[in-house]
Amino acid sequence: MDRLKTIAAGMAIFAAGQCVAQDQIETLVNAAVQPVMQAEGIHGMAVAVTVNGQAHYFNYGVASTETGSPVTQDTLFEIGSVSKTFTATLAAYAQATGKLSLSDKASHVLPALRGSAFDHISVLQLGTYSAGGLPLQFPAESDSADKMLGYYKQWKPLYAPGSHRLYSNPSLGLFGYLAAHSMGQPFDDLMEKTLLPKLGLKHTYVHVPQDQMALYAQGYNKDGKPVRVTPGALDSEAYGVKTSASDLLAYVGANMKPTSLDKPLQQAIALTHSAYYSVGDMTQGLGWEMYRYPITLDRLLDGNSTPMAMQAHEVQWLNPPQAQPQNVLINKTGSTGGFGAYVVYVPSKEIGIVMLANKNFPNAQRVRIAHQILSALAR
Repeated sequence: MDRLKTIAAGMAIFAAGQCVAQDQIETLVNAAVQPVMQAEGIHGMAVAVTVNGQAHYFNYGVASTETGSPVTQDTLFEIGSVSKTFTATLAAYAQATGKLSLSDKASHVLPALRGSAFDHISVLQLGTYSAGGLPLQFPAESDSADKMLGYYKQWKPLYAPGSHRLYSNPSLGLFGYLAAHSMGQPFDDLMEKTLLPKLGLKHTYVHVPQDQMALYAQGYNKDGKPVRVTPGALDSEAYGVKTSASDLLAYVGANMKPTSLDKPLQQAIALTHSAYYSVGDMTQGLGWEMYRYPITLDRLLDGNSTPMAMQAHEVQWLNPPQAQPQNVLINKTGSTGGFGAYVVYVPSKEIGIVMLANKNFPNAQRVRIAHQILSALAR
């Protein structure tokens, strides 16, 4: 009851039209975050909120129980599948600079795939999980850099390409691999030496440098054991980025207002925000997933649910793809064995929320926290 009163009081402040101050936002964020941390046994979280271009940071707990180092806005967290939005931006940048065409067949971009199912699957279908049923993860026997091409060559679609969405690391991973191939450089180099600097991100990595390791949070699994992400096939492309709350919030700002970026990167961000098809209330972008705003909590929970991630869904393509709608909520969840992340923003309201934790806790809890904060701030 006290929590509900706190939230209601915060909403009343915003409804009255007063200036949004740090302590007012802190009241809302504390009320939303702290009960979940306690209930889920989360050791550390970094939450960042941007409102009208103003950044607010809220840090909780420790980055490591072994060292006791506190979480700060510069603590590095694994962001899991939020990495897919960076991969999608790189692929869109490859198209914007004339190196890649999303309409090309995958085997046209990568001749090693000729004679396989990828003669009939487009780059765009890989980038939107609609290649025909690529699974969530690589099979264990194919989950390495030297085995993954062999896996793709023998893989057989379950559905006609473009007909179904099935969320997939091998799908989005190959999308990023093809983008890097088209640009003639290794994916990790393109990410760390081209895309991230162009986005103005100086504390975001695929591989955390040795001199930054002290800032790299320790992740914890459901049993409380320390874990960090391990190598796998196309891991960099699908789930490999590590970043801080401050850098990730800057990335949100660049997505909401990209006008300071170079023209090809502005075009790339617009491509990632384009609406390609819909499944229920969710509209698929490149990396990002979008909803008409405002949206109820139940509908946002449905779009980020286990059935949405684990089951195949027939899709309704938008031909041609539509530019980002005027009122839209854009989001992406991400997890590794020891970390959980969520990014959500509403460009028309100039509000964004970043949530990083050193435990993989349920998506539903992340969505509830963010929706609670967003609902108050948007009033």
